Amino acid sequence: MLKVLGRSSSSNVQKVMWTIGELGLAHERVDLGGAFGGLDKPDYVAMNPNGVVPTLIDGDLVMWESNAMVRHLVAKHDAGGLWPGDPNQRAIADMWMDWQQTTLLRDWVAVFFGVYRTPQQYRDKAANDAAVQRLGRLYGMLDARLEGNKFVAGDRLTMGDIPLGMSLYRYFELDIARPKLPNVEAWYARLQERPAYREHAMVDFSGMKDTLIPPGAKK
Repeated sequence: MLKVLGRSSSSNVQKVMWTIGELGLAHERVDLGGAFGGLDKPDYVAMNPNGVVPTLIDGDLVMWESNAMVRHLVAKHDAGGLWPGDPNQRAIADMWMDWQQTTLLRDWVAVFFGVYRTPQQYRDKAANDAAVQRLGRLYGMLDARLEGNKFVAGDRLTMGDIPLGMSLYRYFELDIARPKLPNVEAWYARLQERPAYREHAMVDFSGMKDTLIPPGAKK
């Protein structure tokens, strides 16, 4: 049986759990990280030297890096489905998965941490406003990609939708300015129709609000 180590409120854990939900795979998830701790224990670090979540255990295989886990699971269990059989479609899905990590994630984290996780008295408004603007432009790129496409790689859900789709719930729940994103919003509505998305991506994150105190700041 698959085992996923990591708390359900972690966005990276959510990618893996959404994938597992779509595939209907038997699994066990163990709470680790955040308030649950455990990431610095020697047995965990031996599996995941980064000391972060998630870690995936699939028989003798132990993995870290959430996007790699998504690729592994869909290639193993849904070739021709979430793992596109057409090499060109798979390349597009791969490209957008990498873009989520290399480009979108930087400003997504800056906004989520700066606007939501940092208490009001410690927030840098100018930096946050700039990050919100940058993030809106990035989602604008995605909006352009979705023009005429129901999903990231074409007319059906693939692995390419999972890392990017995972980010939408928090983005649209935050009290921030957002540009007009009609194609992203229509895609988000389609994702919300999927039970696995509702269960694993639309996870309450209110416990993270105002919990990030800058180093050296007076409480």
